[in-house]
Amino acid sequence: MMNSSNVLPAAAWRASPWRRSTFGRTLAAFAALPLGWLQRARSRRALLMLNDRELRDIGLTRDAAQREGVLPFWR
Repeated sequence: MMNSSNVLPAAAWRASPWRRSTFGRTLAAFAALPLGWLQRARSRRALLMLNDRELRDIGLTRDAAQREGVLPFWR
């Protein structure tokens, strides 16, 4: 018979000790950083390609879209 205090939650079994460590989380965050930059750059390029009607649909002006679209990927 299993005692409930001896059973780890399912998420703890899936996460390796490496991922649970502070160093592992930090390393994972640094590894994900370039992917975030890439996504941000793609989103901003797409924003610049929207027409005025599409910008109105999402509540932006052409000027606001232009200001956001020209920001560097790391901001």
